[in-house]
Amino acid sequence: MSPLERSFRAMVPRGLLGRALLIILLPLLILQGVALQLFYGGHLDVISRRLAGGVAGELGFVIEVLSRDPSPETRAWLFRETAWRLDMTLAFEEGATLGPTPERSASLPLLPLEEDLANAMTERVRRPFDADWVSDPRSVIIRVQLPGGVLHAEAPRKRLFTGTLYLFVIWLVGSTLLLFAVAALFMKNQVRAIRRLAGAAEAFGLGRDIGPIKPEGAAEVRQAATAFNRMQERIRRFVGQRTEMLAGISHDLRTPLTRMRLALAVLPRTEEEEPDIAALVEDVEEMERMVAAYLAFARGEGQEQTRPADLAALVREVAQKTRRDGAEVAVEAPAALVLPLRADALRRCLANLLDNARKHARRIAVAVAEVPRGEAGLSGRGAPRGWAQVTVDDDGPGIPAAQREEAFRPFATLSAGGTGLGLAIARDIARAHGGDIVLEDSPLGGLRARVRLPV
Repeated sequence: MSPLERSFRAMVPRGLLGRALLIILLPLLILQGVALQLFYGGHLDVISRRLAGGVAGELGFVIEVLSRDPSPETRAWLFRETAWRLDMTLAFEEGATLGPTPERSASLPLLPLEEDLANAMTERVRRPFDADWVSDPRSVIIRVQLPGGVLHAEAPRKRLFTGTLYLFVIWLVGSTLLLFAVAALFMKNQVRAIRRLAGAAEAFGLGRDIGPIKPEGAAEVRQAATAFNRMQERIRRFVGQRTEMLAGISHDLRTPLTRMRLALAVLPRTEEEEPDIAALVEDVEEMERMVAAYLAFARGEGQEQTRPADLAALVREVAQKTRRDGAEVAVEAPAALVLPLRADALRRCLANLLDNARKHARRIAVAVAEVPRGEAGLSGRGAPRGWAQVTVDDDGPGIPAAQREEAFRPFATLSAGGTGLGLAIARDIARAHGGDIVLEDSPLGGLRARVRLPV
């Protein structure tokens, strides 16, 4: 990508509202700019030259008359008639000469008045002159050097300036602002509907029951909101049906397993048959654990609602239970870290991670921290304010990097023992919260499980 293209992309707004307003406003500004240039560069320039030429021509006529008849009577008559008929006040200062030229005016910097008047005076009067645009805000004082003195002419500015430009600029700016305000108002309503739909989709993806959203905005946005509501209902119905079906399967499977356990308990046994019967009992217990784990995985803890909970207290609670099972667990966590959680589900997630670590390691270290938003997230997921992170480190044998993703697959047993559902259930719960779990090398020499949840 070239630097020019990068600069252009940096200037383009990222949001839909900004881009939509840019699409509306940019052609409007270009059109208004072209219209202003055509008026300013064409019509106004012609009008300004004509007005300046008229004033310069009148002065040239007065000077020509004075040159032919310089008598005081003719001068008085000419000055009187000029003031009445041409709206220009004249005065003659005998024996005077032109002094320093006054500073140029900054009152009308956008208009070519001074330049046009100077060109017209040079063309039509052909005598030394200067123009004072500063002394009187309503008039322009023009002084012309004559053989006997200096002729002072005071011409109203309205004879050299047309107010059409101001009206035209006000119309351009006013219409642009009005159209921009109307477009911003309507586009803001459309974007608000899209943002509401995006927020509802994000909340539903995080397992929060928000109910159906009200379709609003343009027809396409309403159609998307209606489709989202139907999708929500289908997913809820599917989850409910799956949970009911699995509850029935659980009952049907546990009934024969219970009968088998009872039959094994009352079965007459001899000393030689005792090891075989004990093995059968262990198999039945393993089948019961597998059924329970499978049901927990398939159910996904989806019925629990999200509520504010203290993640640090929850971690300490799970760590204490793991210590009672005989593991050495060190916890480093803030006093409190409250965020929206499904506490029972996350408790199961952390318990699975600590249980896996306890089976393969002697030392376990758990750390809880809050990660700023600017730091890279997991699986491309973003969070409104940042991340809450829980790391579980152990000093066990670990898992090779090439097999770590495989460890999250259901029923994947990379080591002896277990059903292969612990990590799968843990990741399922973390992702239901809008986060994820990854496996990394641990500073303790074993495996690190890093859980990251949106705050």
